Amino acid sequence: MTEQTVVAPIDEQQEQQRGFSRYQSLLVALLAFVQFTIILDFMIMSPLGAIIMPALNITAAQFGVAVSAYAFSAGISGILAAGFADRFDRKRLLLFFYLGFTAGTALCALAPNYHLLLLGRIVTGLFGGVVGSVVLAIVTDLFPLHLRGRVMGFVQTAFAASQVLGIPAGLFLSNHWSWHVAFGALVGLSIATIAAVLLVMRPVNAHLKLKQDNNAFQHLIETVGQPRYTLAFGVTTLLATGGFMLMPFGSAYTVNNIGIDIVHLPTIYLVSGLFSIFTGPLVGRASDTFGKYPVFIFGSAVSVVMVLIYTHLGHVGLTTVIIVNVLMFVGIFSRMIPSQTLISAIPVPSQRGSFSAISASLQQLSGGLGSVLAAAIIAQNADGSLRHFDRLGYIVVATSILSLIAMYFVQKSVANQLGKQVV
Repeated sequence: MTEQTVVAPIDEQQEQQRGFSRYQSLLVALLAFVQFTIILDFMIMSPLGAIIMPALNITAAQFGVAVSAYAFSAGISGILAAGFADRFDRKRLLLFFYLGFTAGTALCALAPNYHLLLLGRIVTGLFGGVVGSVVLAIVTDLFPLHLRGRVMGFVQTAFAASQVLGIPAGLFLSNHWSWHVAFGALVGLSIATIAAVLLVMRPVNAHLKLKQDNNAFQHLIETVGQPRYTLAFGVTTLLATGGFMLMPFGSAYTVNNIGIDIVHLPTIYLVSGLFSIFTGPLVGRASDTFGKYPVFIFGSAVSVVMVLIYTHLGHVGLTTVIIVNVLMFVGIFSRMIPSQTLISAIPVPSQRGSFSAISASLQQLSGGLGSVLAAAIIAQNADGSLRHFDRLGYIVVATSILSLIAMYFVQKSVANQLGKQVV
């Protein structure tokens, strides 16, 4: 069959028994690098704020709009793209949106004023926000569930790598030349990635042989209206809302409340990121070996304990802060990787692209909502320290417990769907 000729190189039984084939390993590395550039583009804006604001003579509020423009445009584009996500070869879809992402980043690199920078962030979000969902659909299509945890573990190390390698490099280029150069370097990396995708990745089109809805809008409605998907979308929303509440204010809390000198912030991020690079693949392997939900329980327990400790820290030493941050990241990765792996098994093959796009949109929108809610809860004292930061911790713990309960029913659904008790 034609469908088998596309999937066979990835799904051969002997290769599955041994682990990854050479092509699988190369593909995972390529997808991880795609994620690295997408995440770096999103994360690099905040640390560049101190350089961009005086360079463009803009206020902190205007800069905040430029940062949030990416998240909200990404959330909107996920919904708009969902209806079309299963109607094309996923490789071509990846290239289309990645090209748009590269063009948006190029606009940022060339922007001589605030308005063009804002336009660049909107364009980058519109296209870049969909890339992650296409990557997830490709992973789900090409890798069986018993290997998928390891794949997710490697792909998610892109977050840590952007923190360890990308942000320091971007700051170095900006400090020595210009913030435009940092975005220009990212454009160069993106062009190289486009060439690699063209040369290395095989077509991912087996889903096109399956029955499709008559039009894109109907496909979107069919996906949103699936009762089996509702719980998975709810878990995605809970995880993103809780996860984004602490992140925007982490540096201010560390400096002003815990008393760590700002010059030591890069050290905290560097060490935490390095540990995360090694933690991701280990968590992925553990998910495939011991089961996704047991690892998610472990990650939730670690996260709850470490968030409560972190949000109640007084003035402590740098070593203590690094240890707390490292353990908190272990908990985060131990939730993120198995949850994404389990949720990826929920949609049927003909709706994977649409399902992933909607999930990505929910992540962006609920993450933005979490940041706004956190900003409304906390207040700043005259000395710069933050009040009510502990309340954010309680909310994150509550969302963690709710997501733990909801994820139990997700894994039961997957187990019933696959005819297995442990997944």
